Amino acid sequence: MAGHFFSFEGIDGSGKSTQARLLADALMACGHAVTLTREPGGSPGAEEIRSLVLEGDPERWSAETEILLFTAARRDHLEKTIRPAIARGDIVITDRFADSTRMYQGITRGDLGATVDQLHHLMIGVEPDLTFLIDLDPALGLGRAQARAGLEMRFEDMGLPMQTQMRDGFLALAATTPRFRVIDGSADPATVAAAVTAQALAHLALT
Repeated sequence: MAGHFFSFEGIDGSGKSTQARLLADALMACGHAVTLTREPGGSPGAEEIRSLVLEGDPERWSAETEILLFTAARRDHLEKTIRPAIARGDIVITDRFADSTRMYQGITRGDLGATVDQLHHLMIGVEPDLTFLIDLDPALGLGRAQARAGLEMRFEDMGLPMQTQMRDGFLALAATTPRFRVIDGSADPATVAAAVTAQALAHLALT
């Protein structure tokens, strides 16, 4: 059987990581083989790059350097984790994929969308079958993200204007991209998970 590829996107603190895990649990309970992964990361090489881009001073890297780092991590993730899992028939669920680079580096840190897309076409060439955008008010999301704290706070430290611009960018992309399903992330996690699972099962029933 052919595998499937689902991604979760959203601003920091939107709850997408929780929802990715809950969807994986729900699909496994239905008898599906699932590979749950994340970006940046998801393979040994990509995990090494993760600490470079998510930790440290907000101005540590230029947007252009970040695009190259994220693309390198994504290529390794694709080769080592995503493609093998799809080939064996798994449903791959990733917490972030290329749409995050389109937002973080392509829009919010400069007019670099064309650069992101060119590198993606050249080095990745894959889009998810379905993308769940967990939508949330930026102030609420940033508050959640800052409350959990930790070492990986570089993008959260860029503040509310960036989170607001990201949300607007995600919604604009979703409005023109059929693979997106926009889910209200302000409800309790179980309610959000039910909406996500319903959309995922509907997609699987048609493929």
